[in-house]
Amino acid sequence: MDTPDTHTPPATPGAEPRTSYLEEKAFKARTLLVFGTITDTLAADVARRLIALDADSTQPIDILVSSPGGHLESGDTIHDLVRFISAPVNMIGTGWVGSAATHLYLAAPRERRFCLPNTRFLIHQPSGGAGGPASDIAIQAREMVKARERIAGTIARQTGKPLEVVLADIERDRWMSAEEAVDYGLVSRIIEHKTALKG
Repeated sequence: MDTPDTHTPPATPGAEPRTSYLEEKAFKARTLLVFGTITDTLAADVARRLIALDADSTQPIDILVSSPGGHLESGDTIHDLVRFISAPVNMIGTGWVGSAATHLYLAAPRERRFCLPNTRFLIHQPSGGAGGPASDIAIQAREMVKARERIAGTIARQTGKPLEVVLADIERDRWMSAEEAVDYGLVSRIIEHKTALKG
């Protein structure tokens, strides 16, 4: 999600009012963007906006997701906050939704998970490098196994797939088209227009 202090060009005359205008319009539309790599900065920004929108109204919030994933625990923050607030959240996949982004996407109940026609999804086990003394490497390896089981458990619960099937599926990168994601249970419906969210 672009904010005034990240991913924006250098300030130019008139840039701040334009940014403020877009921020205000997005807030009034109750729409958030989760675009790009998931980081702690992005998670904090999304968290602030979710809390503000939830305090403003219990009307649904739309989150558009286009992300290759990123920091797992930052994705956890967004996932848990979506489930924590009172306002219902519609997740709308676009572009690609992969790895930690798939995890936060699954925070919404199945009937509120949508995607646009050309969206691609990726599920796989968490990855990361382990370094340092052998004892630290062993600890990191155990934590990776726990993270793998946790992610697989979330996918299994939210799709209705047996856990052992999900564990096998995430052994390697598993890419899915929008249609395949519907069949798998990640997505409820493929939509082409915002009006379909009310259908």
